[in-house]
Amino acid sequence: MEQEVTLMKGNEAIAHAAVRCGVDGYFGYPITPQSEILETLEELQPWDTTGMVVLQAESEVAAINMVYGGASTGKSCMTSSSSPGVSLKQEGISYIAAGELPALIINCMRGGPGLGTIQPSQSDYFQATKGGGHGDYHLIVLAPASVQEMADFVPLGFDLAFKYRNPVMMLADGIIGQMMEKVVLPPVRPRRTDAEVALQCPWAVTGKPESRGPNVLTTLELDPHLMEKHNIHLQEKYDLIKANEARCEEFHTDDCEYLIVAFGCVARICMKAVEEARAAGIKVGLLRPITLWPFPADEIARLSRQVKGILVAELNAGQMIEDVILSLDTRVPVHHFGRLGGIVMDPDEILVALKEKFAL
Repeated sequence: MEQEVTLMKGNEAIAHAAVRCGVDGYFGYPITPQSEILETLEELQPWDTTGMVVLQAESEVAAINMVYGGASTGKSCMTSSSSPGVSLKQEGISYIAAGELPALIINCMRGGPGLGTIQPSQSDYFQATKGGGHGDYHLIVLAPASVQEMADFVPLGFDLAFKYRNPVMMLADGIIGQMMEKVVLPPVRPRRTDAEVALQCPWAVTGKPESRGPNVLTTLELDPHLMEKHNIHLQEKYDLIKANEARCEEFHTDDCEYLIVAFGCVARICMKAVEEARAAGIKVGLLRPITLWPFPADEIARLSRQVKGILVAELNAGQMIEDVILSLDTRVPVHHFGRLGGIVMDPDEILVALKEKFAL
């Protein structure tokens, strides 16, 4: 379990990181292109080393509700799926958010709508960032752009989940899940003892000691005044998260006259497009949101004051572009370029789109 550099898929990196981070339980169901997460955990057999529970549930609905139950006891629990499977989990995700339970949810996106295709996509942006289930809630949404970040975002996801008592989603496109890269696995964190869980999670349902009253975790409140009070509390927490946790990466933005905004695998493709544009004398920069919620609105606003135009590149019909437009601090043209159905654009297409949309 010592730190090592190895070559593995993004999905495999998540599984290895989960074991090393002392995760208590994984509950999932196979679906392409994320099935290697479950398969790798079964190969690692962490129940014999760390005591981690790994269970293939009978359905996606069962898996998310197992996470709900495990998280209510203060344990570190996670699940993973791909687009149609995450749709089935939405009711449980809404319950977990309402109950203020920490959990990590992986969505390795594929093309849709419907069963769609097993090829990569980024069309679950709205579902993840706007709340795919019912009610006024938010997930913290992390968007990895490398296999290394697939590993790194497991401990980060749990840190944020427990810090804010809020579910975290790692929103990865199918390319990042399936591609192989060198990765440094995170340091080993031993699983917390029951005493540590009780100390760190005084709200958890762990059995009532004589020192306190019973802990009750419920998402049902029939008194509308109390339900409104709980919702106001949630909104105050979300405001705190927005103020402290928005993250992004910038590439050649110091002197850029045009800005590309992209996340996940598309951001990596756009880096090459930026280099090609600069070689042609066009000053282009890239902003990559690392947190899709909270969205790095302040950074977009700052850059909007210096650029002549913004191109939003996504593997969808235009979703993140809405958050980019809402973030603007000045009137600047914003255009979208995307591919659909599992087709991945290349750097030349992005550069052509930039030139055409801004008449360069």
